[in-house]
Amino acid sequence: MREQLSRRRLLGIGGALGLVTAGGLSTAAALARRPAITGGELSSEIPLPPAFKVPLPIPSVLEPTKPGRYEIHQREVTAEILPGVPTRLWTYGGTFPGPTIESRRGHPITVAHRNELPVPTVVHLHGGRTPASSDGYPTDLVFPEGWDDMAGMHEMEGMGGTSMSDPRAVTSELTREYTFPHDQRPTMLWYHDHRMDFTAPAIWRGLAGMHFIRDAEEDALGLPSGPRELPLMIADRAFAADGSLAYPALDPTLKERPGVTEKYVAGVLGDVILVNGAPWPIHEVDAARYRLRLLNASNARHYDLEAVRDDGHRLDLVQIGADQGLLQAPVKHRNLPLAPAERYDVIIDFADVPIGSRVRVRNRLGSGQTKEVLAFHVVRTATDTSRIPEVLSHDLPEWHRSDAVRVRDFSFRAGQMGDGHGWLIGGKPFAPSRTDVSTRLGDVEIWRLVADVHHPVHLHLVGFRILSRGGHDPLPHDAGLKDTVSLRPGESAEIITRFDGYRGRYLFHCHNAEHEDMGMMANLEVT
Repeated sequence: MREQLSRRRLLGIGGALGLVTAGGLSTAAALARRPAITGGELSSEIPLPPAFKVPLPIPSVLEPTKPGRYEIHQREVTAEILPGVPTRLWTYGGTFPGPTIESRRGHPITVAHRNELPVPTVVHLHGGRTPASSDGYPTDLVFPEGWDDMAGMHEMEGMGGTSMSDPRAVTSELTREYTFPHDQRPTMLWYHDHRMDFTAPAIWRGLAGMHFIRDAEEDALGLPSGPRELPLMIADRAFAADGSLAYPALDPTLKERPGVTEKYVAGVLGDVILVNGAPWPIHEVDAARYRLRLLNASNARHYDLEAVRDDGHRLDLVQIGADQGLLQAPVKHRNLPLAPAERYDVIIDFADVPIGSRVRVRNRLGSGQTKEVLAFHVVRTATDTSRIPEVLSHDLPEWHRSDAVRVRDFSFRAGQMGDGHGWLIGGKPFAPSRTDVSTRLGDVEIWRLVADVHHPVHLHLVGFRILSRGGHDPLPHDAGLKDTVSLRPGESAEIITRFDGYRGRYLFHCHNAEHEDMGMMANLEVT
């Protein structure tokens, strides 16, 4: 019998968003006292390879079908992630990560996605200044062939509330065209599934890829480029005994019942660290500067990265950019925290590393094998004409507290939802039919955020500046323009932004993907 999308499942009322049990709440309270971890870790049931044996893959760059147009087929494939072990994946274009899209500032493109998977999908360009119609709202579904979408939409209309004539109604297509104007600063974005209730398991199965925007000003800076610029998508996973990806879904078909088993309601962590889809890879490099484009595409795992030579000496990580592009000036770090969905643009210099030795990128928050991320093997001397300018960018927005027309307060906490518990914003679970925040195009606002456990909070459409943490100055890695702020357990933060670009309905949510699926998402209307 064909699947039907009931209003309960589409609108997330009752138990549709997945429920956190009372035991889960106790777990959340305990995690607030363990700042390194929010979530439960899966243990793989298959022998895992040693670190630093698999070469680092570099995702292919997607070629346009014609100028300004790209096409991606979402399909299931069998691929080799662990050496010699076949694993079924859901992919963009047959690969994990999906193909990288390279684009230019001010040059719009259209990406047509066709869904050949067994369930509906949604595509969100994370960090994009995107019209609402192409932003990937969780009910703007791309359906697979044969899915009875109209039955579910008519059922919604008959039950009241949202109707087919309401602009908030579910929309669906077999192929959907997303238009990206690229009217924004050069940066690394990423695209991923955003279907309501099922974002976390879909990303876990492979629906993620990178998207770059570049411009002439950035090109002229003389930063490391070509083979010395490395896109690095970091993600943790776990494997079942048959080589499949392990994930504690209540419904492994991802069709009926959202959510995860009780142990993992605070987030799902894997015991294998993948970089560009390879376990603990190694990459041969010159004794020169490299530009690392870091993305944390994990569902719930946080990282605190450091680069360590074989002799124990730590290399500087020179941050030149954040989520939304270049900083005004470089910031030097010895270690760099990286929350789910955050991106950092970092320069690392191998010039003084002895030829033949390694530099390991380690996770200070990990344990066992999850302490290791990847390694670089310095194999040759080379000429290096790259540089790190003292001034990187002149176009960062300047917003001041006096510019704000209003201040809003939001709490991100576990709480009551229906007959169970969930993850809530301001005490409410997500509902597509409700407007949570309405603002006018062009308004500057300050948002004050507070968390119980780790919550990486993401705003769609706009970038923001971090004004404070816990009533104090921002941390060094908070520099620049962000679209995701990592709230630590019990922490508050202030952010400031201008809601410009486009009118329409957008989202803000926690980017712990399990929290998002279990209610921690809200609607933002720009009028």
